Amino acid sequence: MRILVLGSTGYLGAHVAERLGALHGTRVLTGGRSAASDVPADLATDSAGRLAEALAAAAPDAVVNCAGATGGNPVTLAEANARGPAVLCEAMELACPSARLVHLGSAAEYGPGTGRTPATESAATRPLGAYGATKLAGTAIVTASALDALVLRVGNPVGPGAPPGGLPGRVARLLRDAGADTALRLGDLSAYRDFVDARDVARAAEQAVTAPGPLPRVLNIGGGRAVPVRELVHTLAGIAGFGGRIEEQGAGSARSGQVSWQCSDISAAGTALGWRPSYALRESLTALWSAGARRPVPCAEGEPSS
Repeated sequence: MRILVLGSTGYLGAHVAERLGALHGTRVLTGGRSAASDVPADLATDSAGRLAEALAAAAPDAVVNCAGATGGNPVTLAEANARGPAVLCEAMELACPSARLVHLGSAAEYGPGTGRTPATESAATRPLGAYGATKLAGTAIVTASALDALVLRVGNPVGPGAPPGGLPGRVARLLRDAGADTALRLGDLSAYRDFVDARDVARAAEQAVTAPGPLPRVLNIGGGRAVPVRELVHTLAGIAGFGGRIEEQGAGSARSGQVSWQCSDISAAGTALGWRPSYALRESLTALWSAGARRPVPCAEGEPSS
């Protein structure tokens, strides 16, 4: 089986490529902006025709799209998260229409939780901000295509290699830079988020690629519980042996103020794929701390935690 992983140098993409590479009888092809990629591609700028030529040469049996942007201005986000999936779907319909497409979406597509009830895949989508809106546009394009395609709506990723663009990676970096008895100054940590280990996301992608069809068009992939962001920070500080104070000074991120509670119902993924998260949050944070600082990755997927 030949599986193309687009965005294979990003945070989730690297985990997905590693997981799929361990499958017996599978060849993983890397795809991205790097000239070293098996399939050099930039979904934000490439034409569907050029990408179709590259896909025809690669002849994948499945494509996992981990490419995208979590930060930047609305134009940058739209190019990566909305235009990118549109170009990919058109190119696949031209070059490899029978290949399965697994696309990584985001729980940010739902927007704020309603009544503190976990969101099912049929819940209303009310994203706040350009990131969630452009990810929702990408999901709409993928689910409307004629391809054998599904979207994995990923919660807040955590675990080894978490980039500093999200709260877990940022706090880990701050803890490494802080003295043992100094104060760690952060914004408001009262929001609740649904954290999921990047390795569990990779396992979900593997199962989505290999499961017999037909499959639902959208599946939630999360930890399945709303965790106080404050709990995550204090747990990570304990793992790091931090003896200083954690001070919440002023407001948190704009998104945290608007989305105070978010959690996904993950039961459909259990039914369709036999998938459930296998890592507890403390295990994910321990792996994040043990892995040490890693360089930022520009196309890490998943909504920042705060």
